[in-house]
Amino acid sequence: MSALRFACPICCTPLIAVDASRQQCPHDGTVYERRDAIWRFLTPDRLTHYERFMQEYQIVRQAERRGSPDAAYYRALPFQDLTGRFTGDWQIRTQSYYALERGVILPLEQDLQRALHVIDLGAGNGWLSYRLAQRGHDAAAVDLQTNPIDGLGAHIHYDAAFTPIQADFDHLPFIDAQADVVIFNAALHYSTSYETTLAEALRALRPAGQLVILDSPVYRSASSGAHMVCEREAVFTQKYGFPSNALPSENYLTYRRLEALARNLNLQWRFVRPFYSWRWALRPLKARLLRRREPAQFVIVVGRRRPQPVGSGD
Repeated sequence: MSALRFACPICCTPLIAVDASRQQCPHDGTVYERRDAIWRFLTPDRLTHYERFMQEYQIVRQAERRGSPDAAYYRALPFQDLTGRFTGDWQIRTQSYYALERGVILPLEQDLQRALHVIDLGAGNGWLSYRLAQRGHDAAAVDLQTNPIDGLGAHIHYDAAFTPIQADFDHLPFIDAQADVVIFNAALHYSTSYETTLAEALRALRPAGQLVILDSPVYRSASSGAHMVCEREAVFTQKYGFPSNALPSENYLTYRRLEALARNLNLQWRFVRPFYSWRWALRPLKARLLRRREPAQFVIVVGRRRPQPVGSGD
């Protein structure tokens, strides 16, 4: 079980352990259970809210033939896709992971000299939590999906333990100020309100902790992001019969949007830029020459709270 202490996702009251597989809210008596080794913190109303999104997401992922029955597949991620079906995608994730490791994880390890407490949001099959657990860290893998192929149920395939948790980003089941790092793992763009989602992540983050936005599309122009969304919805409608827009997600970031979020949430950002390949680096130039929309960037965005001015509390 994670060293991170649980709180009620409704009222944020610290939970009390009933036994090894149940935690109870002392405020309203709600009991949250661990079933199939996954903590279930998605309340019935939130489950209803996400039901269509979860169904459509799983339809798409199954049609794409994500995952594998072989444990070796999961243990090789992100460095190798043993199915060979999404090699290009995982090559990108590999470079993102290396950049995360160099730019965030290693410096924190050296600074804190202890196991890190990490919340992995949008954990999917748990590959990132697994890699962090291999490094000796305490990782909580949070996602909506619990299936054993492409969701949290895939935890059974790993040989380093992390804590799988079904919950949503805007109602995290953690007490305040615990995590050293909160990572949105190719997931922030699913949020319907970045301010709400990031504020909730900051609640769970210790004052000096770091917030990481990993593998979400970033554009210089909002029109390019909007164009991408239209393109994707058209493709999904043609292939699957629905546009995959059950949630009114924000879908992408822009640098201007990041600046506004920094002001509103009292954050300062820094950017870690993975090098994927020269071909990838030349995509913007190629797009301009062909008069196409700008391609998405997948810069790693790292946020920290701005230090309070001296004397601000007087």
